Order: sequence, then C-alpha cells, then structure tokens
Amino acid sequence: MDKKALKYGELFCGPGGLAKGALLAGQESLMFDIEHSWATDIDTNACKTYGFNICGNENDNSIINKPIDEVNIETDLSKVDILAFGFPCNDFSLVGKQEGLHGTFGPLYSYGVKYLQFHQPNYFIAENVTGLQSANDGKAFTEILEAFIVAGYRLTIHEYKFEYYGVPQKRHRIIVAGIRNDIFSNESYIHVAKPECIDKSEFATAEDAIENPKIHQDAFNNEQTKHPTNTIERLKHIAPGESIWSAKNMPDKYKLKETKNTISHIYRRLEPNKPSYTVTGSGGGGTHMYHWKENRALTNREKARLQTFDDDYKFFGSKENVRKQIGMAVPPKGSKRIFTALLKSIELKGEFDTNHFEEASIGSFNEQYLSQLNLF
Repeated sequence: MDKKALKYGELFCGPGGLAKGALLAGQESLMFDIEHSWATDIDTNACKTYGFNICGNENDNSIINKPIDEVNIETDLSKVDILAFGFPCNDFSLVGKQEGLHGTFGPLYSYGVKYLQFHQPNYFIAENVTGLQSANDGKAFTEILEAFIVAGYRLTIHEYKFEYYGVPQKRHRIIVAGIRNDIFSNESYIHVAKPECIDKSEFATAEDAIENPKIHQDAFNNEQTKHPTNTIERLKHIAPGESIWSAKNMPDKYKLKETKNTISHIYRRLEPNKPSYTVTGSGGGGTHMYHWKENRALTNREKARLQTFDDDYKFFGSKENVRKQIGMAVPPKGSKRIFTALLKSIELKGEFDTNHFEEASIGSFNEQYLSQLNLF
C-alpha cells in the first residue's frame, strides 16, 4: 500500500532533533510518510547541521537562515500538513530570570501563531521547557494556549518526561499538539504516546548510552576539553552524582567561594547507572557535564549520545557552538515517540487505543489549563 506523504515545516529548527524524530516516525508508519519541506533558524551552523542530516546537503536552499522577524510568514513559507516549532526557551527556563513574554525570546512563539492563522496546517507540535508553566505567574502559558485556540485548533497539553521513553537523560518538556478544528470530530485529539519504561529500573543509563558501543576515535564532534589543573584536582574529590557543593571531602583550596548561587550541577558528575541530568548548552564556570569516572567534561559526541543522536549525525560549527546546538535540541528518540503518536492519532481519526496511547491521553494539563481560558 502506498503511504500518504505529509509535508513538514519547522520554525526555530536548531540542529534537527524534532525533525529527525518526525522522519523516523514516518519511516515506521504503515500509512504515512513525513517529508521535509522547509525549516528556519537564525544560527548559521545549526542550519548547516539541519541541512546535512535532514536534507543530505549542508547548504540545502530549503533551510532559511534568517532571524524570524525577517522571514515573511505568508510568502517565504509554503503551506505544510504539519508545523513544528520549539520556540526559544531562554525566557521560560527555571534556571534563568524567567522573564517570559516580557523577555527577548518569549514573544517568538507568536510567529508560530501567525503561521497557523495564515496557512492553517492540519496539525502542529510546539515544544518548550516546563518553566513555561510558571513564567509571568502562569499568565504566559495561558496566553500562548489562548492564541493557539483562537487560531482554530484543539489542543493536547502534556509534560513528556523523556527518561520514560528510552532517552538516557532526565529531560522534561511541555509538548502542545494541535489538530485543526474541522478535522475529524469535535471530540478527537492528538493523543499522548505510551511510555516505554514503567519502572525506573527500566530507564536507559548514562553509562550504557556513552559506552555501549564505544565511540570511535574518529567520530564527529568528539574533541575533549583541555581543563586547568584546578578543575582536574576538584574532580578527583567528587564522586559520581556529586557536585562541587555536595562533595564530602573537597580540600578547602579547591572549594568555591560562591555561597548565594549554589547551582546543583556545578562540577557535577554523572551517575553511570542512572539517566543523566539534563543536557544544556552551558559550559563555562563548571557547567560542563562531567564523566562519572574520568576527570574530564563530556565531549560533544558523548552529550549527543545522551540526546540520542546517532554517531553519524554531524554537527557544524565551533566546539562551543556545537555544545549549544546539542543542548537546545529535542532528543530524536523522544521526538519519534511524539510524532508516532501523532501519526497513529491521524490513522485512528482521533479514537483512543490503549496499545499506543497513555491512559490520560488528552494530556495531563488539558483540564488544568484549558479550564482557565475565557474562550468557551
């Protein structure tokens, strides 16, 4: 049976974690393919990474390398079946100032809304950090959800904890899936993917991800960081799972003087038999992720493995830029599960199926947030 091709476009595409998962979901679906149409991002190197790995050409002209406010949503971007956008999370992150919609990046979600309003794709997937829920005293998230609904979509809102989906990392993200109001029945939704792991003992571990199989010495993006002596000496006194703050036997001369900002992941080692803590784009001031045994930071390739990118996934740019790309990306394995649920929801025309979907299948947050909106 010939599969139906669904056209896919992505705003703020980064290095392509969302897109890679979407394409993999399409490859495994019996009824649908997902085909790349276009993508946009401000980061030149991320665009090259996306082009090389998603399109087969680092300079593919379907990748628009511009600030989003220089992209004409109506004329530069064609209509697709599925719009995806992980709008920049800097202003929603719990680690930062959490300026929300008042920050530089917070309002960028509105470009996704503009695309939905003008082109009316059948479906969309929007991704952001869990801090989105509390930014601006919770008003930011409500405002964003209202905009999606006014654009003409029924929503599924769910916090995906990716360690439950085979990702060797504790990475939690809000996923909003939308289906246009005129598709299927008024009761149909994009359902939530059923977790692969029920018990924590089933979680993929950091050691297994990084060591099995061993990373080839000539693998892309596998350069090690050259550490100052003080860093190496500190690491010698930090056990797996500990940070500079929790290390029990740290000599005074290697302790940090900071007392107000004791972020838990400063010089924090991984625990080999558990999923890693969240991969980020940080690196300075002891915010690299650190190996559980060796006295060094992880390489970008090791971080990419924690993010479930294959070793042949080549990242372009300086080591620092690649680190940011990897840290900002959606894990392809997690993305694949989200898009598999989307395709299965389309196949079943929004009907529920316990073989594929979570029991709370219209999202753990739907009732909590949609009940607050003044649109019904």
